[in-house]
Amino acid sequence: MGDHSATAAAAAAATSKLPIPGKRNILITSALPYVNNVPHLGNIIGCVLSADVFARYCRIRGYNAIYICGTDEYGTATETKALEEGCSPKEICDKYHAIHKDVYKWFNISFDEFGRTSSPQQTEVCQAIFRKLLENNWLTENTMQQLYCDTCKRFLADRLVEGNCPTPGCNYDSARGDQCEKCGKLLNPTELLEPKCKVCSNTPHIRDTNHLFLELPLLKDRLEEYISHMSVAGGWSQNAIHATNAWLREGLRQRCITRDLKWGVPVPHEKFNDKVFYVWFDAPIGYVSITSCHTPEWEKWWKNPENVELYQFMGKDNVPFHTVMFPSTLLGTGENWTLMKTISVTEYLNYEAGKFSKSKGVGVFGNDVKDTNIPVEVWRYYLLANRPEVSDTLFTWVDLQAKLNGELLSNLGNFINRVLSFIAKDRGSGYGSIIPDAQGADSHPSTKALGERVGNYVEQYIEAMEKVKLKQGLKIAMAISGEGNAYLQESQFWKLYKEDQHSCSVVMRTSAGLVYLLACLLEPFMPSFSLEVLKQLNFPLETQISLSDEKGDVEKAKRPWEILPAGHKIGTPTPLFRELKDDEVEFYRGKYAGSQADRIVKAEAEAQKIAAKLKETKISGGNSSKKDRPKKSGEAKPKGSASASADAEISVSRLDIRVGLITKAQKHPDADSLYVEEIDIGEPQPRTVVSGLVQYIPLEEMQNRKVCVLCNLKPANMRGIKSQAMVLAASNSDHTKVELVEPPQGAVVGERVTFPGHEGLADDVLNPKKKVFETVQVDLHTDKELVACYKDLPFTTSAGVCRVSSIAEGSIR
Repeated sequence: MGDHSATAAAAAAATSKLPIPGKRNILITSALPYVNNVPHLGNIIGCVLSADVFARYCRIRGYNAIYICGTDEYGTATETKALEEGCSPKEICDKYHAIHKDVYKWFNISFDEFGRTSSPQQTEVCQAIFRKLLENNWLTENTMQQLYCDTCKRFLADRLVEGNCPTPGCNYDSARGDQCEKCGKLLNPTELLEPKCKVCSNTPHIRDTNHLFLELPLLKDRLEEYISHMSVAGGWSQNAIHATNAWLREGLRQRCITRDLKWGVPVPHEKFNDKVFYVWFDAPIGYVSITSCHTPEWEKWWKNPENVELYQFMGKDNVPFHTVMFPSTLLGTGENWTLMKTISVTEYLNYEAGKFSKSKGVGVFGNDVKDTNIPVEVWRYYLLANRPEVSDTLFTWVDLQAKLNGELLSNLGNFINRVLSFIAKDRGSGYGSIIPDAQGADSHPSTKALGERVGNYVEQYIEAMEKVKLKQGLKIAMAISGEGNAYLQESQFWKLYKEDQHSCSVVMRTSAGLVYLLACLLEPFMPSFSLEVLKQLNFPLETQISLSDEKGDVEKAKRPWEILPAGHKIGTPTPLFRELKDDEVEFYRGKYAGSQADRIVKAEAEAQKIAAKLKETKISGGNSSKKDRPKKSGEAKPKGSASASADAEISVSRLDIRVGLITKAQKHPDADSLYVEEIDIGEPQPRTVVSGLVQYIPLEEMQNRKVCVLCNLKPANMRGIKSQAMVLAASNSDHTKVELVEPPQGAVVGERVTFPGHEGLADDVLNPKKKVFETVQVDLHTDKELVACYKDLPFTTSAGVCRVSSIAEGSIR
């Protein structure tokens, strides 16, 4: 056996990407999200999602691209949050790093490496850059005045001070010590009017302290030369150029790179070893250190400007750190660094009537999104169609509804479904699921004209995406879907099928080619949508979607009838999008109104209202004034078990409903209408459950999903297999539609689903003779908001209420 660590290093090297000579090597970063809170939609579109779209685009073009990101973990904000939550900065970082990772995973963000800045690699790279700057005499020592709090016995970092903004005409009364959120001006804490310590609210006073400074004025010529060349060569966005020039106009000043903190990269200098690096200096170096976690040969990416192009994505408040500070730091080392070629900057995404704010908890956050019934591709589409590229844009629920129903459902989904459903029809009314041949498509006028238009659109799409105009790229791809719909309508294929089979075959094979092309063009924007389209086209899911020049993919777009081979058998078409109804929009608007703190207060008030209502109606939770019947000998029941009282009032508290996770589902070997599932309900072994859902829910939708499981029914033999529980589902009034009752994404497997005010213990096993479930089942239903309820009480978990996707006022069983 070889050395374990050497083997691990070799394995990492095998999976890590390195630049390839002669190829376009693209290094992509998105601003490292700060780790002291849950990311909101504004953060997601501002950096990680935009960079993900570009990284996916580069991959389908056949470029050698690597996407690096991670959480920014050092600095005051983490220390402040740790003080608030009464734990260590490390614990805060661990908690929020996991939350961020989880949110980005749900959003299908395809990082090559998602790391963190609190790593040993960060210390190593950061200190090495510092030593070079010191060696090259770009650092000076200076005494500065800083606010000191006598009560807390420490120097106050910028973010631990709040006061009135000194900028004339602003007067914002909650400006932070480093920057005013209202006017955007960068500040020093000593400039604040009426400063207050954020921890104890006392007034701090000014004290002298020694720090190290980076001499930006001395680096000015090199920096300006880089900016004037690269802003043109890299096609920087106007907002980035504007923000950078504003900094240069004001004149570069020396910037402090050290801080009186404990949580950060230690300064390797005997006079400053009680200090750490300032987060603006250390955070961008995180891109480099996280790459070094991806590959030990990280210098091939970061010290290789001849062969690597660096693209960086961020929100507008981050620009000067990437166009002035970070390049100055790297230029100062005198080494051959890969400097940023292209910067893509977004303005702010605002929420309904105000601004998304992490600190105030206003807006829709990454974890909220997972608990709506709106699928990830819809969220990605909406955020990208609304990407604030030139000016601030507004998130509203009504606009989300309009884009889903009007663009995704009526345009894109409708086109694909019409094409595939028609091909899937039996011969005599369709093509028996086989792509027809399209002889002579070149001489079919409307088809040839369509090919020309589509070819032009694909060229425009590539041009927009190369310039990182993502919103435009998305618009162009959707225009192709619009062309497809018009082409279908104009051809009247349903008539053509009867009157001119040959022409109809040309139209259908061409349209099926467009379906595949749309899956390619939209993959960077909605990867889960593209996977579903590939599945419906019956291509293996590992099919590499490609839009490369070498393989002739772009040329082929001009001849869409040649994209898919004749004779190919497609899969089963199903609708790709679901309509978002007015009442759902109202529900979400109400649910996410105000700040997160307001929502908690509202939820608690609702719970108290329900509890008061229950008190009034004196609903008991399984206790009864009737005397227990005498037990049969040997029927000792555990103390406190609800079934100890056999005649206890029949109430929902006697049902043991738990959150389960289907780990495996398959068809019953002896019954066409039944599924057999293995469900994890938090016990040592999963339970086997048999459900009659085959005609309502496709098998793939039964895999790996959370469900509500009734666990204390008496086991029943169903066609030779013992079913040990029951999955709860809702059906509409005529039983033509059935949907699973779903716990929220964050619910814990095995936790009991509760009903406010009904806290009794569940029976061990429900007595079939007493018809407990049958009696309670009458009151199990979904309400107008699609929430699963017993009477008017929601099915409740630690992560929120359980719901169905579209059946309102259905019955549950």
